[in-house]
Amino acid sequence: MKHLSWKTTKRKKVHDCRIFDIYEVDRIAQDGRKGTFIQIDAPDWVTVIPLTRDQFGNRCFMMVKQYRHGNESITVEFPAGTVEKDELPKHAAFRELLEETGCRPSRLIKIGDVSPNPAFLTNTVTYYVAEELEFIQQQSLDEHEMIDIELIPVNEVLHAMGTGEYDNGVMVAALEFYVRWRGLVRDLRD
Repeated sequence: MKHLSWKTTKRKKVHDCRIFDIYEVDRIAQDGRKGTFIQIDAPDWVTVIPLTRDQFGNRCFMMVKQYRHGNESITVEFPAGTVEKDELPKHAAFRELLEETGCRPSRLIKIGDVSPNPAFLTNTVTYYVAEELEFIQQQSLDEHEMIDIELIPVNEVLHAMGTGEYDNGVMVAALEFYVRWRGLVRDLRD
């Protein structure tokens, strides 16, 4: 597989953004082809899937509803955020869950991680399930965050994910990891 690799010959920052940096990267392939590529150097992210029950005992996800400036829409997502410099992903997951929902979990279980788009992003998203939630404080949101918290039945999310307000691709991956973790994946062979 070495024949598929490219060697970096130069990496230059071309733009410093508030939430990521953009680099131009010169590379050469094993067969001698050369190219300049764009690389977005973004911090790692965490996504937390908080499990709880509603007043009727139905299994629910605690989800957040917020406006997203990229696609100019309101989305329903699992609590998520960036991993700060020198912060462990698990600590970021605890922090983000607490900031966005005011809840602390008794158990936080890592269920997977992925590269959200290796074509140009450098970061990783790590996914956690949070269980046995305890409300301990009010939300502590960032300056421009406005978040509503909703308990949504798991089955409703399973059927809606990837459509309408549930169209965030990172959340689709989160739900896939949850489905695997719960053992809900069925053998799809004929």
